[in-house]
Amino acid sequence: MINWANFVSQLFNGLALGALLALISSGLTIIYGALGVLNLAHGAMFMLGGYAGYVAYAHTGSFLLAVVAGSLFMLVVGVAMERVIIRYFYRRPPEDQLLVTFGLAICFVEIVRFFFDSLSKSVAPPALFAGITNLGFMVYPTYRLALVGIVALALLALYLLLYRTRIGLIVRAGIEDAVMVDSLGINVDRVFMLVFGIGAMAAGFAGIVNAPVVSLTPDMGEAILVQTFVVVVIGGVGSFPGAVVGGLIAGEIISLTSMVDPAYSYVMLFAAMTLVLVLRPHGLLGVRGRE
Repeated sequence: MINWANFVSQLFNGLALGALLALISSGLTIIYGALGVLNLAHGAMFMLGGYAGYVAYAHTGSFLLAVVAGSLFMLVVGVAMERVIIRYFYRRPPEDQLLVTFGLAICFVEIVRFFFDSLSKSVAPPALFAGITNLGFMVYPTYRLALVGIVALALLALYLLLYRTRIGLIVRAGIEDAVMVDSLGINVDRVFMLVFGIGAMAAGFAGIVNAPVVSLTPDMGEAILVQTFVVVVIGGVGSFPGAVVGGLIAGEIISLTSMVDPAYSYVMLFAAMTLVLVLRPHGLLGVRGRE
């Protein structure tokens, strides 16, 4: 039965999921906006960051160190991917980019499955955020409330990096016209290598901070990848604010629809995406991008 407490609880669930989707999508959208690469390995990066954090947590018992280790590990993985493989596909057809990133995703999943098998792994929330919080009209898991704040801080840091630093200015200029930026003597390749690393780190950070909420499994990236692409389409490809808005919208759609009938949560999500494509083909906050 739907009541006020259930409704508000689902709103909070949607906010937590939406914030998480916004963070993952922001990494995906800046990679595509700057590099023109549709990264089908982004969901696997989310999963890989979670497992990297799990390993650090198992050895140290510190959630903070797990978050740092998982994030830095994915930064290194992202940079290595870009230097070793992805940079050779910038001028290749989009189909080749999709195939190579899809292949990398399969490799990541099978490597994790080889070392950790298919059984789910869990990470306990930090002691500070353990238990539940009484909000007066309902009780709610404390860590889910903290998760919204953690992801909000991560999004703020990413925003400041993109809009308040010189490297962010170069990245945004490169999204608009990479050739012009290169002609000004700026090493665009090096900047874009860092962009891919930052995008991967955002996915990895999301993977480990979400681990206390959802158990880790090798296939967990598949569902999140689909949701992330929908978020990017709704918000607008290449738009960081669009990723944030799209993530919050998608999170609330999934959560509130699940309250009525979970079987229709994805139906409503794709219906919303279709409506946006009909009314605003470039997304809510998107602009004309790469042709």
